[in-house]
Amino acid sequence: MMQELQENSEKWRYCWLFEVGSMRNAHLKIVRKQWKDSARIFFGRGAVMAKALGLTPEEEHRTGIHKLAKQIKGQVGVLFTDSPPEEVIDWFVDFKQPDFARAGNIASRTVVLPAGPVLRHHSDPPEPFPHNEEPQLRKLGLTTSMNKGVPTLTNPHELCKKGKPLTGEQAQLLKLIGHKMVVFRVGLIARWDSETGDVVQIEGPGALTPEERIGGGDQGGDEDDVMSE
Repeated sequence: MMQELQENSEKWRYCWLFEVGSMRNAHLKIVRKQWKDSARIFFGRGAVMAKALGLTPEEEHRTGIHKLAKQIKGQVGVLFTDSPPEEVIDWFVDFKQPDFARAGNIASRTVVLPAGPVLRHHSDPPEPFPHNEEPQLRKLGLTTSMNKGVPTLTNPHELCKKGKPLTGEQAQLLKLIGHKMVVFRVGLIARWDSETGDVVQIEGPGALTPEERIGGGDQGGDEDDVMSE
């Protein structure tokens, strides 16, 4: 992997350091697929990536790249490409994939289930839960009863409150009901330019907000998470 990183730093003009909000392996694979003809992506094993690029002026593999390598911490990746910076930033600003929240995620909005049949919002129009799923709904905290074979709430139920961490039960209910509360997004941190040796920090639309950084996600470590195909 170290040799591949060094070879790619020689092949492409730019090296971008990126992080991910609400990490999901499936969505990262979409990013890889979209960029497979015009970039090379490495993700994971930050210590290896940093060492390959070089953490000091004496160790750096290319001029100036140690200033980017020093920022490789946590769950981050690098993208090598010749695409113009404006094009890269615009693409990643537009790429957003809604997904279901997980335990520990912060609720982005308050969700109140109204009295009446408990509905699944996976289709349009929403459909009531089947009778055989009523025990699971009760197990997850809903006070339901059967009405004409349909799990039903007698009173409104506040499933989650905006700004509060989600419990495992709340996250599972949100998924069953069909409420997507997090967004997978790639945030750009910095860009190294091989022609100048300069590293530019990314601010504004291309970067993640503090709220987007809070989200957790897959802690993938298989080979496909480490490098692009």
